[in-house]
Amino acid sequence: MPDTPPAPDTVVLDLDGTLVDSVPVHVLAWQAAFRDVGLHVPSHRLHGLIGMGGDRLVAAAAGDAVEHALGDELRARHPQQLDGLFGRIVPTEGAAELLETLRERGCTLVLASSSDADLTDRLLDVLGEVRHLLGDLVTGSDAEQSKPSGELVAVALENVDAGRAVVVGDSVWDVAAARDAGVPCVALLTGGVGEAELRDAGAVAAYDSPAALAEHLRRTGSLVG
Repeated sequence: MPDTPPAPDTVVLDLDGTLVDSVPVHVLAWQAAFRDVGLHVPSHRLHGLIGMGGDRLVAAAAGDAVEHALGDELRARHPQQLDGLFGRIVPTEGAAELLETLRERGCTLVLASSSDADLTDRLLDVLGEVRHLLGDLVTGSDAEQSKPSGELVAVALENVDAGRAVVVGDSVWDVAAARDAGVPCVALLTGGVGEAELRDAGAVAAYDSPAALAEHLRRTGSLVG
């Protein structure tokens, strides 16, 4: 039997789609923002881009010409549209349980979210009292490059005394950011991306939900395998 890899001492967690069930709401908000400027972007195209930094999303969804002409306006309209939908956002299944289980295992927990500081704070409020279990918070306001760049993850790790780290996220952009930072990524299916796609992107493991990952951790003592 192969040796079990050492348990991580630091877990870097994504927020949207990982700890809060916000991906469908972001899709609707972006779609409404595009509609405001007379453009229709199909929801399936937007869905695959959630988790990518907003500075990259407009061009990826609608092309460089739209980014050049309307990118800043669209990024301003997205949070306005999100405000009207915010009440639909709830924690993902077992989000609190996962945070509590990781802390019980002695892990340092760091949040790395592409959202700006204000939106990150509002989304963390959705988690309720368990938000205090997250030690350090790194947001899109703290990095020059957004996901899939690994800068957010790297900044998060620099802010704590990390030895062995792992990223937990829900999108291929989280997996790419982890890989860029030289850290393995454990994926959750709560963002609506399939296991095969996440593993093809480089995820070392995939679980249905935070609850499933917490149960696996309690049963095996490992985040992987």
